[in-house]
Amino acid sequence: MQGAVTKDPVRFQREHGIIGESVQMQKITEVIVQVAPTDITVLITGESGVGKEVIAKAIHAASLRSKKPLITVNCGAIPEGIIESELFGHERGSFTGAAEQRKGYFELADGGTIFLDEIGELPLAAQVKFLRVLENGEFLRVGSSQPRTVNVRVIAATNKDLENEVRLQRFRADVFYRLRSVNIVIPPLRERVEDIALLFRHFAGEVARRNKIQFAGISDAAMHELEEYHWPGNVRELRNVVESMLVLESGKYLQPDDVRKYLKEYRVAGDDRQLPVPLGKSVEQAERELILRALLDIKGNLMELRTALLDHLQTQDAAAPAEDAGRADTADPVTLDDMEHRMIADALGRFKGNRRAAARALKISERTLYRKIKEYRLE
Repeated sequence: MQGAVTKDPVRFQREHGIIGESVQMQKITEVIVQVAPTDITVLITGESGVGKEVIAKAIHAASLRSKKPLITVNCGAIPEGIIESELFGHERGSFTGAAEQRKGYFELADGGTIFLDEIGELPLAAQVKFLRVLENGEFLRVGSSQPRTVNVRVIAATNKDLENEVRLQRFRADVFYRLRSVNIVIPPLRERVEDIALLFRHFAGEVARRNKIQFAGISDAAMHELEEYHWPGNVRELRNVVESMLVLESGKYLQPDDVRKYLKEYRVAGDDRQLPVPLGKSVEQAERELILRALLDIKGNLMELRTALLDHLQTQDAAAPAEDAGRADTADPVTLDDMEHRMIADALGRFKGNRRAAARALKISERTLYRKIKEYRLE
């Protein structure tokens, strides 16, 4: 029956393309099951690439409006000067270039759902008219004084902190409070590691079928590399990595070294492995140059860390009381490695395991920090 929603989260995920067995994704699915049959406004938040559009499509597909259109609008991709016309439509001659009457996205979505992605980019002037639609479904086309009404369910998404945008007066408080009737927060991929293998196999199957290529599988050690990676681009980045690996390593049983080539953490600056070998150079020569660049990059990272350590030591020496200096002569010497270990552990503790924040505080690259975490077994 149209609009009937299964109460089984696992079955619901399978039916609506939601992939994830983590506790976070199970809870999100439970919320979707509850809100989908209603007309309540939903705000989906999370970093870029976490899959906000997938959740929006699942809500619409499981709703009573599923036979009506789902109109997706990227608010950040529409120039400010024409966004009101795009959303609400315009009358002929209402502005230069308006040669004919035109319906906006809200009218096109009448009876269905409108998904407003990047809602945080909506200009303040347009937010006033948007609030009116949220409140009573009423709007004016650009150049018209005749109110029109639509019956539309609104789902919005953003990677911004809208509460902070309200404080900075870049987003209207009344729109924010009206939007967040239900707020679904999608965690980044690095916080739901147990979903990575599922997503990998799903994307691998898709790529293999679409491109008619063979996927020989992936070793446990290679999968561990994927699970240890921090995925700044989230699910979107994982999909792109899988696509590149399967096409360029076609028919190969993937090992850790195969995986690392496609992860930004291990990629050498300026290295694009999809480019052909330069004319006049053998494959061996090109690979030797890549190794040399990698070694130089590692040396630069070590110099960054050493400089940070020395700065830290100098700061501590300057602040130490005179009597401590006397005791230092008789104390056991602290090695540079000990200090390095302690600084990294302290930074990770201070930022509750957030490696990006810890690297920034230590003034070293994330790649160096990841390498040192493994070296000192701080995982």
